[in-house]
Amino acid sequence: MIPNVKKSFNEKIKFQVQKDLGLKNIMEVPRLDKIVLNVGLGEAQQNAKLLEATVAEIKAITGQAPVITRAKKAISNFKLRKGMAVGVMVTLRGNRMYEFFERFVSFSLPRVRDFKGLSPKAFDGRGNYTVGLKEQLIFPEIDYDKIEKITGMNITICTTARSDDEGRSLLRNMGFPLRK
Repeated sequence: MIPNVKKSFNEKIKFQVQKDLGLKNIMEVPRLDKIVLNVGLGEAQQNAKLLEATVAEIKAITGQAPVITRAKKAISNFKLRKGMAVGVMVTLRGNRMYEFFERFVSFSLPRVRDFKGLSPKAFDGRGNYTVGLKEQLIFPEIDYDKIEKITGMNITICTTARSDDEGRSLLRNMGFPLRK
């Protein structure tokens, strides 16, 4: 089954973006490439349960098993050795990416306290957008009572856009709540 966002992108949104950007060829229109969720867990060295709980939460949110990220080098000030678990990440592509995007925009972001839209300045210069969340509770899949610790996460939406303006136009037309 094709996700609603993907269907509307193919039927309406890409033509609107083409018109907005003044592109001649429909194949030049930027589209979503991947969505990456990343959770940094500095306390995972002391508390192994925290790592397991975070893996389960990310799996519930995305529907895909995450990868445990490990330290590349030792840093004595942080009591960190090479190879220690320091975070969890997952990369979504295809239909899972579109389903996550739709749930994130429609259900999760409106649950953020005092939400007035996302900053239009968080683009990286190549049309990719990163959102930092302070807590995982905004996702309806997370049960408040079963949480070990409130952890934040970064969500990066990677597009095929060549500039921030192209990425901004794509995300706005897809219903992404960017402030004016």
